[in-house]
Amino acid sequence: MTSTPRRLLLVAAAAVATGLPLRGGMAQQVDIGRATAFIQQTGEQLVGAINAAGQSVAQRRERVAEILRRAVDVEGVGRFILGRWWRQATPEQQQEYLKLFEQVLIHNLSSRFGEYQGVRFTLGRTQARTEEDALVNTVVERPGNPAFGLDWRVAEIGGQPKVVDVIAEGTSLRLTTRSEYSSVITRNGGQVAALLQAMRNQIQQMAARAGG
Repeated sequence: MTSTPRRLLLVAAAAVATGLPLRGGMAQQVDIGRATAFIQQTGEQLVGAINAAGQSVAQRRERVAEILRRAVDVEGVGRFILGRWWRQATPEQQQEYLKLFEQVLIHNLSSRFGEYQGVRFTLGRTQARTEEDALVNTVVERPGNPAFGLDWRVAEIGGQPKVVDVIAEGTSLRLTTRSEYSSVITRNGGQVAALLQAMRNQIQQMAARAGG
């Protein structure tokens, strides 16, 4: 099993090899207090949207999606996840990939909170991971489900705090997804088109479940 320090070095080496910064954008030194306030505000907005009275499930989903689009560095995370395959994709494939990735990412993050009213969001401690990012610990409680930890990795991107990774119960969303996407492309002879088709299928399935 790969040790944590070595795993981090491998991730860093992969990022350098692909010409991508670790956080996908122009990251500056992170301000711990600013990162904490950002996640607190984002969490309050998410809970407010989910718990809003007099709105349909579809309306609450859309409000949650809007909040997450503002909070997350979608393009930076998407490019990091595609890794070395980004350079092999055509400009048209890159554009489609980012559109599909946003839909998948927002759906996956939204599902962490659930659709039913009564969600609670508790802020924990914040710790600096590097000079450029911080990890903000939170706990999410949903009716009828056990509470779970959701940690938000925050960096300053273009002068604004942005979420660059979400860690659920110790599992990094961007590292897990990076491995999954790379496996799909590798199994299909290095064709990025195969990943795009898999993502289209996934989005169709998500839409069918949401409609049902």
